[in-house]
Amino acid sequence: MSELKNTLRRIFITTCLLTRTTEWAANRLGAGFFLPALFVLRYSAMGGLEPRLFAEQLNAVRSFEDDAWCGHWDAMAREELAGIGKMLPGLASVMTEEGLAMPARLEQNAAWAEFQAMLAPLGPRIAELMTMDAQAEAKQERTSKHATSVPDSQRAIAALRCMVRAITYYQVSAFPGGSVARMNAYHRSRSLFHVLTKIVGPILGLAIEHRRIEVNGQVAEGYLVTPPGSQPCPLAIITNGLEGTVQELAIPLLKYHDSGMAVFVMEMPGTYAYTQPMSAASEAIYHGVIDHLARHPRVDPGRIGFVGVSFGGYWAARLAATSPRLRCVVACGAPTHRSFQIQNTIGVPEIIVRALRNTTGATSLHDLMKKLRALSLREFYRRIKAPLLVINGDQDTLLSTRDSIDLADRAQQGELKLYPNDDHCAMAHYREWLDLSQTWLQKHFLHEAGENSVS
Repeated sequence: MSELKNTLRRIFITTCLLTRTTEWAANRLGAGFFLPALFVLRYSAMGGLEPRLFAEQLNAVRSFEDDAWCGHWDAMAREELAGIGKMLPGLASVMTEEGLAMPARLEQNAAWAEFQAMLAPLGPRIAELMTMDAQAEAKQERTSKHATSVPDSQRAIAALRCMVRAITYYQVSAFPGGSVARMNAYHRSRSLFHVLTKIVGPILGLAIEHRRIEVNGQVAEGYLVTPPGSQPCPLAIITNGLEGTVQELAIPLLKYHDSGMAVFVMEMPGTYAYTQPMSAASEAIYHGVIDHLARHPRVDPGRIGFVGVSFGGYWAARLAATSPRLRCVVACGAPTHRSFQIQNTIGVPEIIVRALRNTTGATSLHDLMKKLRALSLREFYRRIKAPLLVINGDQDTLLSTRDSIDLADRAQQGELKLYPNDDHCAMAHYREWLDLSQTWLQKHFLHEAGENSVS
């Protein structure tokens, strides 16, 4: 898209916001017109979807209202649930929206053990097979069509792929939360993800534990994933952004099951399951989570790191400045100061503004801007002493790339990785920066372990 065309599009989106005509325009242009380009990349990566196909599915929605938006994505999720039943008929009766409301029923189903037994021979390969890209999956399907019979393991992985896609479609339906229909989709996605952890955890040799950590009257829910063994190990706490969920981050992270690190994945305060809006005071929730996990017998309290994605990157940067427990921090696509200024909000669509208002508890656009400006981290940069890796695309169209540059430049041990010709959170290089962050964390955890042994 040319620079002029992009500028005109951003002005049009803001005009629709100010005149409250986004819904009218979406009916004519499609919902996809009003969403950042990374929206397609983000959910395609999560579900192993073909980006072009997902873009078509997105453009087929002509409204952000619950009936149209949730109805569209929920129907697609139900198709995937039905696909599980076709692959594994014994699970058909529980792989329904009604069945997801009672996930314990699944483990009582006779076909459950059979499903796990069919997957077990795949071993560690399951982590990549369940999120294989669409091209690789199509190749596998072509191969199976020429076979006289489909092996059990292939049927099982196809069912697991259906499960991942259903989790993804329910999450898209839940975007950006707030209404009853969207929250219903959120709970279905979470429930199905819980089922997924019960299936793949034992095969990968991981202990995957759902934890509820209460801090100041709020409950931070998340999943603690620990590697085999009983010894304390380094921990990476990972949080995502405005409308991100645990499952979005946790599914691709299963690829690193043999890293030797423990991982705790949680959602950002103010979103989905939280009952109070996000503010600067939400920092206490993260501190409470860090302190709680530092006492866990499988966690080495001297080797705790933090990874934040998008608005979660904001909290990564803030905690890097305020938590003495953190030994290294990764901030991807973090808004820190410039993104909170009025001139950088041109082109932000109404659906994102609605999410921001819900998250912050803002009563108006003016109140929202006031609350966002109060979150500025400009005075925090120099207080960041821990090693800090800052990641983003060099052409962030949702937030200010300059925030990433300033953060890395002014932190005492800041490193910057900007991916060329990429957008917010470098989603076109998602797999690459996940690999990079894992390697970087391991390097600093090992360095910290060496320092501790010398002292």
